[in-house]
Amino acid sequence: MKRSDHRILATHVGSLPRPADLLGLIQASAARRPHDASKLESRLRDAVTDIVARQVETGIDVVSDGEAGKPGFIHYVNERLSGFEPSRDAANRGPWDGSREVASFPEYYRSLKQDPHDTALHLECTGPIGYCGQAAVHRDIENLKAAAAQSGAVEAFMPAVSPTNVETWQTNRYYRTQEEYLFAIAEAMHEEYAAIVAAGLILQVDDPRLVTHYNLNPAMSLAECRRWAEVRVEALNHALRGLDEDRVRFHTCYSIDMGPRVHDMELKDVIDLVLRVRAGAYSFESANPRHEHEWRVWQSACLPEGKILIPGVITQSSVLVEHPDLVAERIVRFAEVAGPQNVIAGADCGFASFAGRDDIHAEIVWAKLAALAEGARRASERLYHGSLTRAPS
Repeated sequence: MKRSDHRILATHVGSLPRPADLLGLIQASAARRPHDASKLESRLRDAVTDIVARQVETGIDVVSDGEAGKPGFIHYVNERLSGFEPSRDAANRGPWDGSREVASFPEYYRSLKQDPHDTALHLECTGPIGYCGQAAVHRDIENLKAAAAQSGAVEAFMPAVSPTNVETWQTNRYYRTQEEYLFAIAEAMHEEYAAIVAAGLILQVDDPRLVTHYNLNPAMSLAECRRWAEVRVEALNHALRGLDEDRVRFHTCYSIDMGPRVHDMELKDVIDLVLRVRAGAYSFESANPRHEHEWRVWQSACLPEGKILIPGVITQSSVLVEHPDLVAERIVRFAEVAGPQNVIAGADCGFASFAGRDDIHAEIVWAKLAALAEGARRASERLYHGSLTRAPS
């Protein structure tokens, strides 16, 4: 994994708005409707080439394919895991129904238009889970590697969903216990993780559920949520077994983009569990008003030697484009805590985690990424040509 040895590198969380003509093909494929598969493959290659090139032109160093070929960051695995069939009871349930957040702001959440991932296909497990996504992951890997090489990107990463998010998205009707079900998913996802790393890409594991579970389960205490999360970290580490930690980055966030978010789990209550994940870098929210103050938690977190922080210094939770000087200030805070070489500037979350979900218009997304890149440049001027050139003792 590249480090910020000479300047602050810039990256993001992975998902970016898909081109409109590609979006229709992706959604048809995900919904198992008739579509031109060869046209999808051709358009996807071109889209990834364009998306990667634009990231590099914007100043992003560590790029992704924008998750261009995925209908969503979770349910893309519907086509990659065997042992599942369409669910009988998951439809028509909103993702935040029953949460602490909706209980506190019921009128606000009733006023929202339906979220595209409310109707995304949920499955239920009816047999042994296996991995059958070899062709799909190979396609995504080859598209990204070709685009990265053509654009001259510093490095490329590929997101993949965590076992925990698959577990909670789908329904178990086969395994005797939820834990047995969880570890079966982890065993299957290991193949996807290993393929990404073996291809020379950085693997990013997306795991918002680790910190979102508290909000979604009002009957659970904080202590109970932590015990739940401990098992999920163990399962993820099982899925990551044998992989070089330096080739893995872990991302968690709170799933809500636009909302009051008063029930987000606090970083101080979960940071020790996050640091148990076998990863070389940790990506997290720190640019929105609910979590920006939490940079101070890292002052006493005892970041293990050699690990990298990827704090969000721009957010998907607002259409405001951050000023580059503010972005630079956010970066410098973390550099003072962990050392400049151990910080990569990132985003709070993806900008199109579900295909077709455009809370922030594409032209604003690219303006935010440009602000991220410029902020990293300004922070580098201070950190590498000013007084903050050494890691703290």
